[in-house]
Amino acid sequence: MSDNPLWSALADPHRRAIVALLLERPRAVGEIVEACGLSQPSTSKHLRVLRDAGLVRVRQDAQRRVYALDPAPIAELDAWLAPYRKLWNERLDALGRRLDRAAGEPSDDHEAPSPKD
Repeated sequence: MSDNPLWSALADPHRRAIVALLLERPRAVGEIVEACGLSQPSTSKHLRVLRDAGLVRVRQDAQRRVYALDPAPIAELDAWLAPYRKLWNERLDALGRRLDRAAGEPSDDHEAPSPKD
């Protein structure tokens, strides 16, 4: 996965902003230019990188080019991240239990309290 152009495409904050816009709905290039505050040539370059990475699809609508997200690469990325997400969730749950114990609050880990002597 490390040599996948998906990583390079998503490394740029402008491209992530474009992906976030397209998550809402398909958009014409002009809308993307206006929303991102970039020049049209710069926006087109970013869209080309996203298209080459397979993250977006483009269709002609008369004189407009309309871009939409392609969910397949995002699903691939989600599947790759799943084990890491599980690891972090487990660690964050453990941290929450420890902080609850430190604050004297009961935790929801269903462990019986240890008897005091």
